[in-house]
Amino acid sequence: MPHDTPLISTIVGGLVLAFIFGAFAHRLRMPPLVGYLIAGVLVGPHTPGYVADQSLAPELAEIGVILLMFGVGLHFSLKDLLSVRGIAVPGAIAQIAFATLLGWGLGAFLGWPTGGSLVFGLALSVASTVVLLKALQERRLVETERGRIAVGWLIVEDLAMVLALVLIPAAASIGGEGHAPVEPLSAGLNRLFGLDLGIGGMIAMTLVKVALFVALMLVFGRKLIPWTMHRIAHTGSRELFRLGVLAIALGVAFGAAKLFGVSLALGAFFAGMVLAESELSHRAAQESLPLRDAFAVLFFVSVGMLFDPNILIDKPLLILATIFIIVIGKSVAALLIVLAFKKPLGTALTISASLGQIGEFSFILAALGVELGLLPEEGRDLILAGAIISIILNPLLFFLCDRMRPFFEGKREESAAEPAAPSADATITQETAALEDDDVHPTALSGHAILIGYGRVGRIVGQNLKSSGTPFLVIEDSDKRIGELKALGIETFMGNAVARETLDLANLSGARSLAIAIPNAFEACRIAEQARSVNPSILIVARAHSDAEVDELKQYGADTVIMGEREIALGMVDRLAQVHHEGVPYEDGHGPDTLISTDEPPPQRQ
Repeated sequence: MPHDTPLISTIVGGLVLAFIFGAFAHRLRMPPLVGYLIAGVLVGPHTPGYVADQSLAPELAEIGVILLMFGVGLHFSLKDLLSVRGIAVPGAIAQIAFATLLGWGLGAFLGWPTGGSLVFGLALSVASTVVLLKALQERRLVETERGRIAVGWLIVEDLAMVLALVLIPAAASIGGEGHAPVEPLSAGLNRLFGLDLGIGGMIAMTLVKVALFVALMLVFGRKLIPWTMHRIAHTGSRELFRLGVLAIALGVAFGAAKLFGVSLALGAFFAGMVLAESELSHRAAQESLPLRDAFAVLFFVSVGMLFDPNILIDKPLLILATIFIIVIGKSVAALLIVLAFKKPLGTALTISASLGQIGEFSFILAALGVELGLLPEEGRDLILAGAIISIILNPLLFFLCDRMRPFFEGKREESAAEPAAPSADATITQETAALEDDDVHPTALSGHAILIGYGRVGRIVGQNLKSSGTPFLVIEDSDKRIGELKALGIETFMGNAVARETLDLANLSGARSLAIAIPNAFEACRIAEQARSVNPSILIVARAHSDAEVDELKQYGADTVIMGEREIALGMVDRLAQVHHEGVPYEDGHGPDTLISTDEPPPQRQ
């Protein structure tokens, strides 16, 4: 007897089609998320064939948002958040106000009521958590200054939307628009104490609840959550540790939403942020990564399910106007705001590109507006179309910003130049000017070693290079490790070594050797390939976790590839041979070429 399993069919249908179309999009050199959105359209109710459960898909997608924000919190300390409050808070508020004004103007032009026009503008003003963070993570920008500003900006936007979700029903009931229900807590207080909170009381109550949640997390959560994870880690069970990570992320997010009215995403973010103070944060991020990626895919599929392709034919001009507000209006506003705070142009362009799209909060606001009778269904359709098209265009926006940056910085360099004729030594290319704008200068080293990554493996390599007097520099993308490297007096460049401009800063063409100490074999292959094309004689040493990765790295230009598991085994055999069979070689086919470092002398024979 067949069973009706909407949950299983939704997950299977969404992931399988997302994989097929994501792979196809990647083959066409497009972002895979374009394929995920197309998969959502195909399983949605507006196209023929299989239709996924429309109530389950958004809930599954919400889990992905929770896990994604939890992972960001693990890499984002309270100190980082406070360090960007001076620009993130006023910048986000100004950008929300500007975008809302543009959306309100379009709604008023179409004859919508004031409340519906404001809801429409608010929906266009807030960026998608998933899209923004995915773009920053792909470019290794989360832990940079521009990444911290973007994430801080996003947090302020989320807080503003949490406030808006509370105020919109109250404002609708007070203003007489729509058919908003009376807020339960306000009605209860009115009955008990004869109080009428009104809209001012609602704002105050929302702020108090958010403040209570933040205080609870910073006072008690920052002690309880790391302590709990340490206790779980001491059990030695990886299964329990992974389960504990998921329980904390989902549990805190759900509790924050139910008890304090804070969004699920914000609750998860603060849970990750307090856990970040523990040394287990890196392991927690790794354990949550697979599920985070899978549910993030379901988020894009759920967005695609809501889209009706017919609107592209029926109302193309309105869609263009909506896209203009999201992609052009918001981005230009963010660009000018960041520049007004005297931040580098590269930072301003990154922030503007990050915010040039809308997502999950926009869908919530649109649904609420329609439910309350404020926003016409036409407005919801425009918001959905604007979200999907802006998400598809977002990678292109990043690409254009990267291309525009040297041009604009060259203009700024020219306008700021002194009247006196510059010397030949003062001639600077646009690319170098862009680097100097962020206080980054190419290295003066030559015949040196380049070390990619300063984690557990890279730290040992770097310490040995320094003790031997070998000139070297490090390319790293973690702020914490960069601080450690600078304290040691080691020249360091922040960024992703896959980017050619980062390798150029390290004088790849003049280097003698390259040590790729990162565990990601895909990125290591790309780095090795670029290094070999620039400097054919350079020695490239890399690490791998399997024989297949060894073969692939050698195919892309690595001279020597060290497989961790094999070297661990050889080291153990060598150590055992010192005790039991002194002088007897081990049989592996590779020879005793592993350097074993230990602080203790070999045990004496009995």
